Amino acid sequence: MINGAHVVVYSADAGADRAFLREVMGLSSVDAGDGWLIFALPPAEVAVHPAETGGSHELFLMCDDIDGLRTDLLAKYIEIGDVSDEGWGRLAVMVLPGGGKLGIYEPRHARP
Repeated sequence: MINGAHVVVYSADAGADRAFLREVMGLSSVDAGDGWLIFALPPAEVAVHPAETGGSHELFLMCDDIDGLRTDLLAKYIEIGDVSDEGWGRLAVMVLPGGGKLGIYEPRHARP
């Protein structure tokens, strides 16, 4: 049986993105060896959406108060877009120090 999920974020500046996850987002981590940090995430869920072509994935970190989190991130000079209301949830996308994008998501749907 599946007992978890492992997400890999590719980065042009892995050190800066690791520091961001640890210091700004407050995620705990362990060193898996040679400086490879593995960050703890809360429980996760997976959704499969139809698309013209397959092969891509997106990561959204879930929160209870996207407006409050966005305000906190802006106060820390983190670039984050406006919150959009998708009906099933509210989301915003921030830019990581390494240039990658990471979504923040306040779900409105029932949780599995």
